Amino acid sequence: MNTTLESLTKEEIRRIIASRAAKEFKDGDVVTLGIGLPTEVANYVPDGINVIFQSENGLLGVGKDQKGDNLDPRVINAGGGLVEIAKGACFYDSQMAFTMMRGGHIDATVLGALQVDEEGSLASWMIPGKMVPGMGGSMDLVVGAKKVIVAMEHLSKGQMKILKKCTLPLTAYKEVDTIITERCVFDFTPSGMVLVEINPMFTVDDIKSSVSADFIVPSNLKEMAI
Repeated sequence: MNTTLESLTKEEIRRIIASRAAKEFKDGDVVTLGIGLPTEVANYVPDGINVIFQSENGLLGVGKDQKGDNLDPRVINAGGGLVEIAKGACFYDSQMAFTMMRGGHIDATVLGALQVDEEGSLASWMIPGKMVPGMGGSMDLVVGAKKVIVAMEHLSKGQMKILKKCTLPLTAYKEVDTIITERCVFDFTPSGMVLVEINPMFTVDDIKSSVSADFIVPSNLKEMAI
């Protein structure tokens, strides 16, 4: 991909994040996607990997985004986007969806975030000065899923989102396993937050200057595919 940071459109940034997040799944995983950018991850699952997407509004077997002229407005994901139905899919009520989420039946979840800190704590629901309905199902999902992946843009209007300590109300405490942005990938380990991949358009110093969290830079740091 021949490009520079300045030439990246919003759509390209979202593609980089969503396509990289899709590489986190294993064959046979049951995965729940949060609203917004995470819903796009379903469009980038690698060939040969069978992933079953669950939507908290009651669909197990979420397919790719609906395309074309004959759209079915009855089939949507949790964010209201029109989606296809995968072969073998089933529908159920919200109570069953949350039973799956709370009961440890979800292998991985991909969520957006307002802030994540170096301990792996997550703030994803309250924006100061804005009227918000609450955290929805994210609190249940983050605690119940076996793996928590945060997929988000690296900055928000120039403000840092990866912090030493979250300043917004927490959705969950020390539950995040991986952060994926258009600039890099962090994993949380017993030793701390580790920079495991970096977009080749950036340097480690660029990453250090755009987060306030402390992190480890390993000797085998990989280049992020963009």
